[in-house]
Amino acid sequence: MGNSMVRLEQRLSLQQRLSPQHVLFSTLLQMPVMALEQKIQTELEQNPLLEEQTDIETEQERVDEFSDPAQEEIKNSSEEENEPQENIDKDEEYDFEEFLNDEEGYEFNPTLRDASEEEYRPDPAPVTLAEHLLSQFHFLPLSDADREIGEYIIWNINEDGYLVGDVETLANNLSSPPDKIVTPEHFEKILKLVQTLEPSGIGARNLQECLVIQLKEQDKDNELPIKILEHHFDDFKNKRFERLIKNLGVIQEEVKKAIDVISKLNPKPGEGYINTNENYIIPDLIVEKVGSEFISSVNDSNVPQLRINNSYRRILTDGGNVPVDTKKYIYQKLESARWLINSIQQRKLTMIKVMKEIIKRQRDFFEKGRRYIKPMILKDIADAIGMDISTISRVTNRKYVQTDYGVFELKYFFSDRMVTEDGDEISTLRLKNQIKEIIKNENPKAPLNDGQIAKIVAEKGIPIARRTVAKYREHMMIPVARLRRKI
Repeated sequence: MGNSMVRLEQRLSLQQRLSPQHVLFSTLLQMPVMALEQKIQTELEQNPLLEEQTDIETEQERVDEFSDPAQEEIKNSSEEENEPQENIDKDEEYDFEEFLNDEEGYEFNPTLRDASEEEYRPDPAPVTLAEHLLSQFHFLPLSDADREIGEYIIWNINEDGYLVGDVETLANNLSSPPDKIVTPEHFEKILKLVQTLEPSGIGARNLQECLVIQLKEQDKDNELPIKILEHHFDDFKNKRFERLIKNLGVIQEEVKKAIDVISKLNPKPGEGYINTNENYIIPDLIVEKVGSEFISSVNDSNVPQLRINNSYRRILTDGGNVPVDTKKYIYQKLESARWLINSIQQRKLTMIKVMKEIIKRQRDFFEKGRRYIKPMILKDIADAIGMDISTISRVTNRKYVQTDYGVFELKYFFSDRMVTEDGDEISTLRLKNQIKEIIKNENPKAPLNDGQIAKIVAEKGIPIARRTVAKYREHMMIPVARLRRKI
């Protein structure tokens, strides 16, 4: 026999586990308002104990809570409505002659409508870029085979208006030997027809071709701009104006006029046909100034108001001949419904608490605008309101606030700090705005490089390195000095 033996041991360990309620609260807290609405709708479908409370039901509940005198007043008012018509004041009767001679006529007059009544105006059906192009292409006198090639080209045009893929590959994709062979030359021929459709420049394979197509379709003498794009595009792209003047043998004024013509062209002809509904931002919080104070509120007007279904609640309280499994199921769903309702309320209170502290620390921003934003980090808010940094991070994640100066992401109010020569602290966001302002006011014929910008900023009392200026400039998607140059 071996030396192995069965032993009984007792171990003490400490583990951190989140309760289901805390997990649910953390999940709801980091949801933006649209995701919260979808979550609630899903819970309404899955949990029979949850039901949506309508505004009418809320008002009815308030009426039911009235005292006896109020009930008597309602009763008296209903009796007055049932009085004979003879008791109606004659001054309230309609004068049909005056009604028919009304000078306002039957035109729609918005001032006559109740201001609180929301007008319903149906949106027009959105037209995609492909649908717009196909509606034009189908009018061209083409064979079925050529029409198929053209439709295939249109469906391979991206949202910016450019053809995705090279001609040879696309032609091979359409071919099915030996019955059907599409040569690159024939594919190119149909592509040229697609490029004649509106908007101008559509179906190009690159920016150079897109701009040339637009110039050739204009009823103007664009010989020099076309020559610049077709034969000197690299010099034009890198703004080597002196080389353009020398190679073209023209004066500076002519090159300037040609570049002005090119700059008015559309580099993304497909824009304008994208469904912008996906780009809407719905603020989660709203900050309004009432008197001298700023009031924050959660934008939950479209979030369904939940309550627990009383019918199922009575099954648990009344008992009866309800099976044990049914009672257990109802109890589980009841707990889940309570957790959800409490977590939604706790989410609302937490968001308002965080927003109030942000307003307190960034009051100058809300009073005067974005130039007065101060440095602030998540830890500052967490320490002030006694919450964990992870909670503040969840509150500010993917959420927006509506202010008098626009809609901002909550993360916008948090930035690192830099110390000036006087010892004051400024936000790096404010520093970025200073760099943007310096570039905006620079001489376009001789734009400032990063070193020169750093020197100007240092003269204002903020020591900063050239590489820091380059990092902030790239973050703001501002090109280098060479590409900002104008003739």
